[in-house]
Amino acid sequence: MTEYGRGPGSQPWHPDDPLYGDRQWNGEPSGYQQGWATSDPYADQGGQHGGYPDQQYYPQHPHPHHAQQPPHQQQPYGGWDGATGQVAHDPYAAGNVADPYAAGARQAGYQDYREQEFTGYPGQQQGYPGQDQRYAAGQGHPGPGPQGYAERPAPDHGWQDPTGPDPETGWDPGPDRGEHAFFAERDDAGTEGDEDDGGDGENPGRRSGRKRGGKRRGGCACLAVAVVLTGGLGTAGYYGYQFYTERFGPAPDYEGKGSGEVQVEIPQGASQSDMGGALERAGVIKSGRAFVDAAAGNDKALSIHAGTYSLRKGMSASAAIDLMLDPSSQNSLIVAEGLRASKIYSLVDKKLDVPKGSTKKAARTADLGLPAWAKGKPEGLLFPSKYSVGEKSTPRDVLRQMVKRAKSEHARTDLTAKAKAAGKTPGEVIAIASLIQAEAQEDDEFGKVSRVIYNRLKQDMTLGFDSTINYALGRSSLDTSVEDTRLDSPYNTYLHRGLPPGPIANPGHQAIEAALKPTKGDWLYFVTVKPGDTRFSETHAEHERHVRDFNEEQRKKKEQGG
Repeated sequence: MTEYGRGPGSQPWHPDDPLYGDRQWNGEPSGYQQGWATSDPYADQGGQHGGYPDQQYYPQHPHPHHAQQPPHQQQPYGGWDGATGQVAHDPYAAGNVADPYAAGARQAGYQDYREQEFTGYPGQQQGYPGQDQRYAAGQGHPGPGPQGYAERPAPDHGWQDPTGPDPETGWDPGPDRGEHAFFAERDDAGTEGDEDDGGDGENPGRRSGRKRGGKRRGGCACLAVAVVLTGGLGTAGYYGYQFYTERFGPAPDYEGKGSGEVQVEIPQGASQSDMGGALERAGVIKSGRAFVDAAAGNDKALSIHAGTYSLRKGMSASAAIDLMLDPSSQNSLIVAEGLRASKIYSLVDKKLDVPKGSTKKAARTADLGLPAWAKGKPEGLLFPSKYSVGEKSTPRDVLRQMVKRAKSEHARTDLTAKAKAAGKTPGEVIAIASLIQAEAQEDDEFGKVSRVIYNRLKQDMTLGFDSTINYALGRSSLDTSVEDTRLDSPYNTYLHRGLPPGPIANPGHQAIEAALKPTKGDWLYFVTVKPGDTRFSETHAEHERHVRDFNEEQRKKKEQGG
């Protein structure tokens, strides 16, 4: 069925459908040929009238012939309701069209099906087994009626013929659409539809009901999709924001200079990222990346080294860097390159606030982890650096840190293997490095001083370094007298050939590298005439001229009260 008439399917017209027939006419339907008015159009049709549900008939029987239609000529279909060109077709039942089944147009002699006990037509055969009883008849060619189908559908149980118009007023109100079986059936069917909306089901009400249900289901589906999309977009947006802020946005950071006090230890060899991580874990700054960003904008941050720092919690990264650069916040001990062990002992005593000589005693008695070639002497193995000194630190703890740092540096420079390649022991290389550290002043002088030492040792000459006499005398002076050069000490390189018995200071990385790889040259002498003016010579005569210049500078200095 369609909304405006009979559909193309096999479902018959429902008799109570408002569009079934033409209920506007009370007389005979228009469009019938003359001769149909007094005759029963179904009188001679044996198999084209549908039987009752309890009866089955053979589906095909001969058709009656009429004058206006040739025998056995099939009436063509004219539309959805089967109308042909002989009758005006009005699918909307709005005009004056013929109604071949109008209630008021029953022919004389035609009995109501409700009053007639139908027993079948003569000669009619039994239908096929299993065939639907409603379609057992009526499968032959269309009859002569103007609608194209000759038979009228057999009334189903519960169907009622429409009542006629009011005999007094002529008004035909029709059935109550809200309660009528036809409309009730359509409404009930709307909740059952499981077939495709585009199909030609038996009940047109299924389609409308299915559409309404489909809309409800479609609305729920749309809501579910919207929820999923919203959640997905929200999740993607959150992680996208996190990704952006972590990689491109400003790093999380506190504001201000913080409060309280906390000690943070920066390990040896830590990068700026490592430093930031240590400060973040201690609660000093909010994120390590903020420290890295702040350090990138402060050139002085490169001078921050390993050690223990007294800082505050909740500081901005820039404030933390400024405080780490302030010596007052550095709870550490700084050991400069070239310091003697005796000087380092005094610094440790003062830093730890312990009695004088405590560190010197610990150096003689405590296990500091010295290598075997050191022969129990820490001189040359107290590596210059910044060391953490906490409230509970002891002299032994601080000295062990220095020795550990020196051994780490020696391993990094591959001291043992390179010393062997140079024909020296590790102890001899450290002794050479200590001489270089004591004599060289400028960076380009380290390699040259190293070459002078190797050249003089090669020629079995005394080194003649004033620094060895100063070490033996426990002093630091540029004035070395002739009498000083006669000092009876194994460290007096004016008297004794070769290297001193051990290092005379604690060299740093640059001096150790120079001792392992001296600059190429033939120099045998050098003298520092004044700061920044160190002169190297290959001959003794040239060296003597440089020595005279040195003595002149010393005289001027004394005259000026220096």
